[in-house]
Amino acid sequence: MIVTLIVLCEIAFWVLLAAGLALRYVARMPRLGAAVLLCEPLLELVLLVVTAVDLKNGADPDWKHGLAAVYIGFTVGLGHSTVRWVDARVAHRFAGGPPPVKPPKYGMARAVHEWRVAGRWTVAAVTALALLQAAVWYVGGDGDTASLQSWQRTMLFVIGINLLIAVSYTLFPKRDPRGDAKHVPGPPVG
Repeated sequence: MIVTLIVLCEIAFWVLLAAGLALRYVARMPRLGAAVLLCEPLLELVLLVVTAVDLKNGADPDWKHGLAAVYIGFTVGLGHSTVRWVDARVAHRFAGGPPPVKPPKYGMARAVHEWRVAGRWTVAAVTALALLQAAVWYVGGDGDTASLQSWQRTMLFVIGINLLIAVSYTLFPKRDPRGDAKHVPGPPVG
């Protein structure tokens, strides 16, 4: 049931996103579109409640409960930037908005961009870690929490990889092949 709910939440995320953007740009109802987009966090709340109820009703914690926590964490950390990314492209394509800003390719501007990306992934992973730890405490010492702790190790790995990427762009910045000292990269993408 948990896996089905996660799949339904993911589908509902994209349906709400499409509906909100369609209302905003096609129907020219920006306030209603924003209201629909603001309903997306309710999906994660439903998933959190159903997962907690499932554990409370005596379900053995397994990879599905861990996946629910990870899904919620990633939505918290990456959901807003995903909505902004899609919104910029829809605005450009259907509403005459400016072309989406591409991330910088070179130098410290690229390093700053990578640190922002790493920050979002870290927020996602830390949120998942906190939810996983709450589930471990919720189950208590009597339950088998090995699968939840396995997800925690995976989240630490995600943080490490993202920090490694950001550090590598900081220590070894990619140079502009044109060697153009006057080349100014675009503003960092948020």
